[in-house]
Amino acid sequence: MKLAFLFAGQGSQKRGMGADFYAEYPQVRPIFETDAEGLDLRALCFEAPLETLSQTRFTQPCMAAFAAAATRLLNEAGIFPDCAAGLSLGEYGALHAAGVLDAKTLVELLAFRGRVMAESAEGENGGMTAVFGLDEAAVSDALAAAGGRVYCCNFNCPGQIVIGGERTAVADAARLCMERGAKRCAALNVSGAFHTPFMEQASERLARKLELMTFAPARCVVFSNVTGEMIPEDADVKQLLVRQVKAPVRFEQILKNLSALGVDAAVEIGPGRVLSGFLQKTAPDIKGYAIETTADFRHTVEALKRQEG
Repeated sequence: MKLAFLFAGQGSQKRGMGADFYAEYPQVRPIFETDAEGLDLRALCFEAPLETLSQTRFTQPCMAAFAAAATRLLNEAGIFPDCAAGLSLGEYGALHAAGVLDAKTLVELLAFRGRVMAESAEGENGGMTAVFGLDEAAVSDALAAAGGRVYCCNFNCPGQIVIGGERTAVADAARLCMERGAKRCAALNVSGAFHTPFMEQASERLARKLELMTFAPARCVVFSNVTGEMIPEDADVKQLLVRQVKAPVRFEQILKNLSALGVDAAVEIGPGRVLSGFLQKTAPDIKGYAIETTADFRHTVEALKRQEG
């Protein structure tokens, strides 16, 4: 059986995320106790209201802690991925699953990334909206007609594209998408226009941070958000991550490539089941599992072992 780990991105966060893992599995407690940018991750994950948790400076290290905890438990159960991918910040979880980053580095790096992205968004009045039911050409045409600073941010699955930029331009583009036949447009609960040129400052600061870091070789295939393709062994992973923060996420292409690679099963790691929905719409031949709770974790381990056998 060929197995993929898929790591959730921003928007999947939930109040209380990871609390049951912390209570039931003492070995993952140090992950939630990591000193990342001086944040109290336990309080943020387990107690903070969703409004607070949804601020990117808090979301990113909390999602990282959840990802690292679940990955550790899966590995302890003897389950390792043949390939890994993630949505936006989830790409860092994929690199962790592949052994490129250890858990402590993962949480600390995403705390830094979250902070610089938040600071880059300040004063920009940026927002993001999901467009349902239009293809890339139609959405791009609407963006061109709208004018202003608005861009495609995420290609999530067939019929779901996220646009982002200056809020007025995004609203104009969403209206034009509806006129062109979109089924609906939904504003996202995010604090900036991520994966657009609005993140140029964050990209530059992330580049300086990554220059000082050492990455280990990947133990499995990892897919890039920027290209939608497998990251070659000789690729500059750091430069891909620098580009990723200001470039569109091509998750639909990643899922199509997982199917072409012959992946049999995929495990979504993170609160919510957003990626499982994308998987079902894009690569329904891949059996999907999702780990949001400890009960999900135990069920997934049992199911995967049965599937292997």
